[in-house]
Amino acid sequence: MIDENDRHSLVDYRLRQATETIELAHFLAMSEKYVIAVNRIYYGMYYALTALALKNGFETSKHGQLIGWFNKEFINEIKKIL
Repeated sequence: MIDENDRHSLVDYRLRQATETIELAHFLAMSEKYVIAVNRIYYGMYYALTALALKNGFETSKHGQLIGWFNKEFINEIKKIL
């Protein structure tokens, strides 16, 4: 478990990491390096989702658990509204 200062710093770090990774993906796509661009897009989204999870008190290093958490906390809630 991390303290609130470390959590805030880690959220900021993950958001910067997401932004840089998506910027790289854009560059790669413009260079017609589509397979690598898709990989970078995936990781950019992963870093952003990690920041969201940390902000909401959820911690994991597993991609599947993170996606499951997101589906449960956000997607399923949207489905209930619709």
